[in-house]
Amino acid sequence: MLIKASEVAELLTTDEQTVIKWVRKEKLPATLVRGSYRINRVDLLEWATEHGITVPPELFAAAEADIHYPTLTEALTAGGIHCNVQGTDKLSVLKNVVSLLKLPPQMDPDFLLQVLLAREALGTTAVGRGIAIPHVRNPILLQNKPEPAITLCFLANPIDFGALDGEPVRILFLLTSPTVKVHLHLLSKLSYALHDEEFRGVLGRACDPEGILGAAQRFDQPKRK
Repeated sequence: MLIKASEVAELLTTDEQTVIKWVRKEKLPATLVRGSYRINRVDLLEWATEHGITVPPELFAAAEADIHYPTLTEALTAGGIHCNVQGTDKLSVLKNVVSLLKLPPQMDPDFLLQVLLAREALGTTAVGRGIAIPHVRNPILLQNKPEPAITLCFLANPIDFGALDGEPVRILFLLTSPTVKVHLHLLSKLSYALHDEEFRGVLGRACDPEGILGAAQRFDQPKRK
C-alpha cells in the first residue's frame, strides 16, 4: 500500500517537507503519482531502520500486511525459465543472464553485472551439484517492480564457478526482490526446493519449463501436519 508524504510525516512525527527532502536527497524510495510522492510502507520501514529513525509499532504491523510473499511457482513464472543460455566464462554468462532480466527502466544492467561480478570475486555463489545462485552482498532490490522473481537459466556450456564440490555450473538462479524480507522468503523457498531429490531430478533432465513449474507447485502447498 502506498501512502502520501503527509501521512509519512504524521507517522514519524515530522513535517511533510522533511519527508520530501528524504525522498530527494536521502534516497527514501518513492513513486510520483500525479505530481505527489507515494511511499510504500515496507520501503519506509526498511529505510527508517537503516537511518536510525524511530517508527511507531503500528507501522510494523501495517508493513507486514502489505507484503506479498510469492510462491515458488509465481516467482519462477515472473522471472522466466531460459534454456541454452550462451557463455564461455563467468563474465559472458552473467552478462547474458542479466540481459534476460525484466529490469525497470531506471536499473542499469551494466551496474548490475558489475556488482554480480564483484560478489563472485569475494567467493563463489555455486552451491554444488552444478547449481549457482549469483547474488550481491545485499539483495537485488528493484524499486517500482511489481513482482519479485526468480530467473532460472540453463547454460549451453558448463562453467567453472569454483564450486566446493568441483562440479562446473550449468544451472543459475537469480533472485530479484522489492524488499529484503521478500528476498529472504524467496531464498528459503528455493533452498528448500533444492534439497528435494525429486525437484533436483527434474532440474537434472533437459531444460523443460513446463515440467519445472509443475514440480515447483509441490512446494506451493501448505505442509501437512
